[in-house]
Amino acid sequence: MRTIAELEAKLAEPSEALIKDIAALDGDIMLLGIGGKMGPSLARLAMNAIKEAGVNKKVIGASRFSSGTLKEELEADGVETIQIDLLDDQALQQLPNVENVIYMAGNKFGTTGNEHFTWAMNSYLPGRVAEKYKSSRIVAFSTGNVYPLTPVFSGGATEKTPPNPNGEYGQSSLGRERVFEHFSRKYNFPLTVFRLNYAIDLRYGVLLELAKTVKEGRPVDVTMGHANVIWQGDANEMAIRSLNAADTPPLFLNVTGPETISLRWVAKEFADRFGTEAQIIGQESDTALLSNATKAMQLFGYPRVSLLQMIDWIAEWVEAGGDTWNKPTHFQEREGKY
Repeated sequence: MRTIAELEAKLAEPSEALIKDIAALDGDIMLLGIGGKMGPSLARLAMNAIKEAGVNKKVIGASRFSSGTLKEELEADGVETIQIDLLDDQALQQLPNVENVIYMAGNKFGTTGNEHFTWAMNSYLPGRVAEKYKSSRIVAFSTGNVYPLTPVFSGGATEKTPPNPNGEYGQSSLGRERVFEHFSRKYNFPLTVFRLNYAIDLRYGVLLELAKTVKEGRPVDVTMGHANVIWQGDANEMAIRSLNAADTPPLFLNVTGPETISLRWVAKEFADRFGTEAQIIGQESDTALLSNATKAMQLFGYPRVSLLQMIDWIAEWVEAGGDTWNKPTHFQEREGKY
């Protein structure tokens, strides 16, 4: 892939399993916080699955839409849009009632020095949303940052691993989960808590950051030496399919790729493709932020895009000077400060 159009088309390509699940899903779909990195491609994927299934459903996206042309672009793709500050409770209550809600709103980067806003977005707002949509089924995006660092050779945290987040982003994200869980149990609405890390496409993510570092001849610090990644298209698909899997009591689900990836190995893979040497500094720690996604694989199958395919695509993208977003993941962070 060498163009944004090709990338967006690939991200929005539904599988037969998704088409089948979307056909079985009752009602319209609301994406709260559609303006983030994943929301637009998730909406387009849902629209394409609806068309392929031959069913009549709306996809509605709510966001501030504070800059750019995203609102118009989504509307051109058939997505209904609502411009809103979700923290404005009066506006929130005026949103249309729908049967299915995917909650993607939250704050991570810029938490340090602005902790109060992070807690409002990540822990307060979910309660207001849960009250508003207490008759819906909800998929609530969360993060692997609710887990502690785990030994590299343990296979990563499972859904049975007790949460123990490091730093206020992870703590407030656990707050989001607990608040949604409380209202799910109170009102008996189906809920999936979608613990994701790390989604990537060609414009951002762990692999892109490593590729650019290697390509530019900068040293790769492997102190946080291991990670998990998943193609954004696969993560989006699992999020939509998680609506059908939502349950009471809630379903907690780790969503990432199947491999525990050595970042030293990935750096060398990129170096081979670029015809250069990877400059490695540091020594791998015994622990890392890792999630075990076998439960998600059992439900939805393995991701369609493999790790090596992602590496190949990103190497080609970087070589071609493809557009990138200045949205670093800070995957190297071991103290939970974002």
